[in-house]
Amino acid sequence: MKMYINGKWVDGNSLSSIEKFSPLDGKLLYKFKCASKEQVEMAIESAYDAFPKWSSLTSVERASYLYRAKAIIEKSRKELEDIIVRENGKNIIEAKEEVDGVIDQIQYYAEYARKLNGSVIEGETNARKIFQYIVPYGVVVAITPWNFPAAMVARKLAPALLTGNTVVLKPSSDTVGSAEWIVRKFTLTGIPPGTLNMVAGKGSEIGDFIVSHKDVSLITMTGSTSTGQSIMKMASSNMAKLVLELGGKAPFMVWKDADIENALRTLLWAKYWNAGQSCIAAERLYVHEDIYDKFVKRFAELSDRLRLGNPATADMGPLINGGAVKTVTGFIDEALSRGGKIATKRSNGKGPNANGYFVRPTVITNIGQRSKLFQEEVFGPVIGAIPISNKEEMFKLANDSRYGLASYLFTKDLELAHEAFERIRFGELYINMPGPEASQGYHTGFRMTGQAGEGSYYGIMEYLKRKNIYIDYSGKVKIPTPKLRND
Repeated sequence: MKMYINGKWVDGNSLSSIEKFSPLDGKLLYKFKCASKEQVEMAIESAYDAFPKWSSLTSVERASYLYRAKAIIEKSRKELEDIIVRENGKNIIEAKEEVDGVIDQIQYYAEYARKLNGSVIEGETNARKIFQYIVPYGVVVAITPWNFPAAMVARKLAPALLTGNTVVLKPSSDTVGSAEWIVRKFTLTGIPPGTLNMVAGKGSEIGDFIVSHKDVSLITMTGSTSTGQSIMKMASSNMAKLVLELGGKAPFMVWKDADIENALRTLLWAKYWNAGQSCIAAERLYVHEDIYDKFVKRFAELSDRLRLGNPATADMGPLINGGAVKTVTGFIDEALSRGGKIATKRSNGKGPNANGYFVRPTVITNIGQRSKLFQEEVFGPVIGAIPISNKEEMFKLANDSRYGLASYLFTKDLELAHEAFERIRFGELYINMPGPEASQGYHTGFRMTGQAGEGSYYGIMEYLKRKNIYIDYSGKVKIPTPKLRND
């Protein structure tokens, strides 16, 4: 793994190094030297110096680089799919879907090149106007997570570059290979040196430095809430704009009139997609008491049938590393200590490969709303279930979370669905359908889920500032003249 700084690929020169082990079998995939603070400084400086030239291009000219990158990625997409499988542990179907997302994101944002516009506002007279120009922020630091290591890189690079910003990318240390591959494809487009840079290293060593740098104007990050809070503190020294997508704790609500088979199929996806390592993963299950026993029993049976192991045939992959296994199994232990009961029969810890980071799908009942399982983000294939008796209880429990990203509701009652529009305090509500969010949707949340959002026209506008120009072309401007004393 190398760093990309001012148009050149270089080795990291920090005293620290990172070893990456495969989630599938625990074997060493690669080892690399981390970027030093000096290299981070060089990357930010090169982005700063490249900004005037890049931002002076038209959006159509900048979009041409995105279209070229898309074509290059499409042509060799299998390489990226294989990297995602090895680095992240996804099964091959999920890896293909993620690469589809990479291509879709780049195309979606490139197509906005001719749709960006400011506005003209009437002034106090016919000869006065206020022109609102949209201008890029400058240097953008993009910090991407490991759970969707390629899609998140595309979702941040494409709108930032399209709108005229220059970028310093810092990918997760767990999935540097996916990010490096995408950056290499962008370099083949002829993008000017310094416009796009990449540094990789430990957040504990370069994280504070990169987000508090005086020349960084905007920080976009997808990750944990605790990391987001730290970034907010560090970025305050320079008043950088923040786009933060943080934790999630999605409620999955099943009303008594729901299409049960549709709800079950969707829940299998919403809980076990990427082994539950998703910010929009179903984390809390609320089922009407009239169908609770039948629904939970059936979901547990389906969970037990999921295949783990070989990514070519598996339904669900491993967790990202050993630390994640310890964290997720800790949720199970805590729930059991509170009297929780495991409804799945095969919840005996690890999956088929003793050396991989597997945790079997686990459904837990007889657990309360105040348990850790219902209050903190699991980020793994474990879910608790609670019966509910009325809509007031359902809405109250669903909103009882410090997070507010995604939510799910299954019902045939249109009145209840419309009521949920107003009462569910989450950035996304999926009714009778699975996710994930669409490129044309605005991916945002409430409470501790973060600030601003990504996707859609509104996500593009996060990377642009409004610059106001006041003008009077009448030639008859009357300026009050102060009375001067004749001392």
